Amino acid sequence: MKRARVVHNGIVHSATDRDGQLLLEDGSRVWPDQVTWLPPLMPVDRPRTILCLGLNYADHAKELAFKAPEEPLVFLKGEHSLTGHRQVTRRPPGVKFMHYECELAVVIGRKARKVKRGDALDFVGGYTVANDYVVRDYLENWYRPNLRAKNRDGATPLGPWFVDAADVPDPHALALKTTVNDKVTQQGNTKDMVFDIPFLIEYFSAFMTLSPGDLILTGTPDGVVDCQPGDVVVTEIEGIGALMNTIGT
Repeated sequence: MKRARVVHNGIVHSATDRDGQLLLEDGSRVWPDQVTWLPPLMPVDRPRTILCLGLNYADHAKELAFKAPEEPLVFLKGEHSLTGHRQVTRRPPGVKFMHYECELAVVIGRKARKVKRGDALDFVGGYTVANDYVVRDYLENWYRPNLRAKNRDGATPLGPWFVDAADVPDPHALALKTTVNDKVTQQGNTKDMVFDIPFLIEYFSAFMTLSPGDLILTGTPDGVVDCQPGDVVVTEIEGIGALMNTIGT
């Protein structure tokens, strides 16, 4: 099932897709442009851990003139970095290069500690689409992205849908695509991850506890381009959804 979280008439609703409309939990139907979309995550009673992979596609590492990492390159985000479908992400003034990153986001479904690789997917609750914008001007280097580069408020659109893990038979066989103003600028496939999802869950849970609602952003393939104010960016993953976002100032 695909589920969303939206605001309609000042009230937060869970919603599902019904023939192009949104079916709200109160039984009413609305059009997608009649609501404010939120990240499709249920609230949690603690800080949400957001783990993000850098250079997790070999072609993207090559694009940036780096070799693929031998161990996961990981950084953290705060929850205020997240925003929803159809929202605006600001390009800071004076920036020379800001680009999208289409990523499969893994949502942890139950407490995970010292999980073995063969059991790892049992701890996945579902998946959504992330767009991990980065301001290259702010990077110290690709192996140590600093806070301003990756952790700005509203710079990580997420959604539009949360898709149950049971409805994604193979998360490592999904096509990714990004368009900027309807022009295809990025294409790839989750099969090309350097470190796949079971590896990452085993790796993280070996030294830290993953809790329901935590996120793992799994990296992006090559094909990133600079985005200007007014650009409409759509990051799409096969079977998961198409996440639309506009660049603002």
